[in-house]
Amino acid sequence: MKDIATASRTKEILQKHGFTFKKSLGQNFLIDANVIHKVLDKAEINEDTAVIEVGPGIGSLTEQIAKRAGKVVAYEIDQRLIPVLNDTLGPYDNVTIINEDILKADVRGMIGEEMASYKEVVVIANLPYYITTPILMNFLMKNVPIDRYYVMMQKEVGERISAVPGTKAYGSLSIAIDYYTDAKTVQNVPKAVFMPAPNVDSIIVEMKTREEPKVAVEDEEKFFRLTRGAFVQRRKTILNNYLSLFENGKKHKPEINELLDDAGIDPVRRGESLSIEDFAAIYRKLENFPNLKFV
Repeated sequence: MKDIATASRTKEILQKHGFTFKKSLGQNFLIDANVIHKVLDKAEINEDTAVIEVGPGIGSLTEQIAKRAGKVVAYEIDQRLIPVLNDTLGPYDNVTIINEDILKADVRGMIGEEMASYKEVVVIANLPYYITTPILMNFLMKNVPIDRYYVMMQKEVGERISAVPGTKAYGSLSIAIDYYTDAKTVQNVPKAVFMPAPNVDSIIVEMKTREEPKVAVEDEEKFFRLTRGAFVQRRKTILNNYLSLFENGKKHKPEINELLDDAGIDPVRRGESLSIEDFAAIYRKLENFPNLKFV
């Protein structure tokens, strides 16, 4: 049978089921099998791999994953798509569709029940633009046992995820992703390979989960408060941003200066110039300044 990931087959499936796109769910279906094959070639999945997919749509990516992987579990929030997926993916007995919001799902429990016998668990997904970051951070912060990620997302978000210090795209999201994973961009994806075509191009990002976080911190929330606080106003120095991060910041300006100095950070630097190790140094020195409390 013809691949789902073609314009003609996609239109045929949509017409058959009377399906209409829901803009609020960020539904853009892949109609180019070549792009999918490139992603899966990079992911190097096989029968020993269990794959989690988020937002399978009508199954264009799911179908190709199922041909290579040992097991596929796809989470689809749109109940209207469940009968469509049951139809299009009927031939594949290694696919399970779960009609649930991925942010509320017990993914860890599912992995224990469905994927324990596989050598690795990989996330491969064309993520909805409006919820890319919450989905990824939910997996990472909950320490869900996922080995690797190959995710398609809005190009701007992908560039932020894989950005390095000193670049325009670098920010608190870059640091959070770097804390948990080794991330890099794999390839750009033009908007023409989707139906309907989105307003922006996409990018594929590879994220390999670290065995241990990149820097050692006991209180991750406190650490991430420090990183986010440095980017509230990108044009401001880290000192000026931290005046707003801490209670009565202007009053405690000498202590904030001292904190940064003790950590080896010039107060006039901007957040975008600081590495994850620099922020870890600030975090470690913060315990010496009990008067500095977050707003």
